[in-house]
Amino acid sequence: MKIRRSDRLVDMTYYLLNHPYTLISLTYFAKKYSSAKSSISEDLTIIRRAFEENGYGIVETLPGAAGGVKYVPFITDEEARLFATEICEKMDSNERVLPGGYVYLSDLLGNPQVLNQIGRIIASQYRGEKVTAVMTVATKGVPIAQAVASYLNVPFVIVRRDSKITEGSTVSINYVSGSSDRVEKMELSKRSLPSGSRVLIVDDFMKGGGTVSGMRSIIEEFDSEIVGVTVFAEAAYTSKETEDYASLIRVSEVNIRNRTMTVSLGSYFDI
Repeated sequence: MKIRRSDRLVDMTYYLLNHPYTLISLTYFAKKYSSAKSSISEDLTIIRRAFEENGYGIVETLPGAAGGVKYVPFITDEEARLFATEICEKMDSNERVLPGGYVYLSDLLGNPQVLNQIGRIIASQYRGEKVTAVMTVATKGVPIAQAVASYLNVPFVIVRRDSKITEGSTVSINYVSGSSDRVEKMELSKRSLPSGSRVLIVDDFMKGGGTVSGMRSIIEEFDSEIVGVTVFAEAAYTSKETEDYASLIRVSEVNIRNRTMTVSLGSYFDI
């Protein structure tokens, strides 16, 4: 039974949005809607134009018998910058300064809309990089990793500082915490990351960079490759153990006694 074109366009758009980076054959849509492939192609042209004009992403069409259509999530630089600027304004509060130079972020990272935009921005940064896994450390970075992985349509893996019996056998490494200069341990289940993976590291807040350096080391133990590192916020007032990373928000000039800080756009927007 055929459906109206307007209904078909809505349904196809919904399907594409929920299946990013998935190659979908035109035959699938043709059978689903009992329509000719030529009609499906016309519909995809309309969807592609709407997506690109509104900054929703890119709809790629691959020709040939093994071809089809693929949705690649994307966010414009203007929209990303506007979002990050709004976050900087929300963070401009002395109530966010915590002992030790940390910053309270739980309310922001607990907001689904904020997480959704963070996921879009980071996923857009690594489109075309063939990421096969997103990695973070428990627990604050988990929501960000999940949001990014959802847009890239890849698994996310969680590195833990203490092993769980449900993880099975693990690989563990020792690393030096950049914020405390203590030697700490992190572990990852052997079943979590296949050898040869292309891994994107994400985290919520980078102070000294020791945690990120630890994750870099554990990725090497799995004979995998690091595609990049992006954190939601970085402490610009401390030295870092790692240099190759991007941040959405930069926190500087923190005065713990007066509970004041300066917040600006991160290195993601420096280019």
